[in-house]
Amino acid sequence: MATAAKAIKDATFLWEGMDKRGKKVKGQMQAGGEAVVNSKLRRQGVTVTKVKKQSTLFSGGKRITDKDVTLFTRQLATMMKAGVPLLQSFEIVARGHSNPSMQRLLLEIKADIEKGSSLTQAFGRHPLYFDALFCNLVGAGESAGILDGVLERLAIYKEKILGIKSKIKAALFYPVSIIVVAFVITAIIMIFVIPAFKDLFSSFGADLPGPTLVVMAISDFFVEWWWAIFGIIGGGIYALLQAWKRSRKVQMFMDRVMLKLPIFGAVIEKATIARWTRTLSTMFAAGVPLVEALESVGGASGNQVFVEATQKIRGEVSTGTALTQAMQNSGRFPNMVLQMTAIGEEAGALDSMLGKVADFYEAEVDDAVAALSSLMEPIIMVVLGVLIGGMVIAMYLPIFKMGSVV
Repeated sequence: MATAAKAIKDATFLWEGMDKRGKKVKGQMQAGGEAVVNSKLRRQGVTVTKVKKQSTLFSGGKRITDKDVTLFTRQLATMMKAGVPLLQSFEIVARGHSNPSMQRLLLEIKADIEKGSSLTQAFGRHPLYFDALFCNLVGAGESAGILDGVLERLAIYKEKILGIKSKIKAALFYPVSIIVVAFVITAIIMIFVIPAFKDLFSSFGADLPGPTLVVMAISDFFVEWWWAIFGIIGGGIYALLQAWKRSRKVQMFMDRVMLKLPIFGAVIEKATIARWTRTLSTMFAAGVPLVEALESVGGASGNQVFVEATQKIRGEVSTGTALTQAMQNSGRFPNMVLQMTAIGEEAGALDSMLGKVADFYEAEVDDAVAALSSLMEPIIMVVLGVLIGGMVIAMYLPIFKMGSVV
């Protein structure tokens, strides 16, 4: 209890001073007070000139992203492979990181290790950045005495997963951005441009063509209710994103919809299978038991449909069913994945076979994203041409009609 109370009181201090050679040095330290900081630094041969308490742990820095954690994992794996002691590795990586928030996080983890916590326990205190999968793999590496090898596998895994996420975002960003731009342009034309034409046409004193009347009616609606249109669309998107983030039922519904989307659904499914197989391969190769590994695999896939399927697979495997049979019963995996998994089980090389499946599907995602980019460009040009061109033609029809009469 005393240790817990002390940990709660510890804070982050920024310090500056001079080392034994007279060189100016500075850094951060987790401690219970300024006196503790001064004492520790004196023992290290540092003459302290300034100590300042950091108000909050993550103030004064950017948000910690998956990319930050991935970079840290690679750097730590490299340090451990080179034989650098763990605490010194944390110190080097923290000092060299460009994100101050990440620096403070790593120094806090280092302080926990110095107090006697295992690396797994220190990571486990920050579940927002180091999930159960990360902690399970590190724990397996610590238990087996192969932490450097496990960190290397973990770094490769996180780099692969980050790459897949980036490709999916790139595939979805282009059409979404075009839709947003098209909506904004349409709204501007409806609210500002078409009313000017309406004033011009009102002086003609003649019947207007049907398309022109339709466009003008839509413009009147936009002009009168623009605040409601933007409010409903913006509020609806915000409410959907919040519900998607917080409600498991909404997540399940949206993930099912995403998998069934034309064109994009196949890419998302391939990316999900790649993440699923890559995660299971990495955990199994690190020595994590299959049933325990399956606890983390579903969540790492990033899709609630596969989370639900993984829970069923885990339940069947825990009662003695072969992994291949359980995967087949879930109905979520293609025949090629099942065959490769069966070969891996029979040959005792499940991690290797799952890794090959992940490599295959990652390559499939690369090819699909490249094809999507080529396919979406003409489709978007046609859609924009019909939308914007249709409005322009509708507004110029009365002018053409007047010209023919004259």
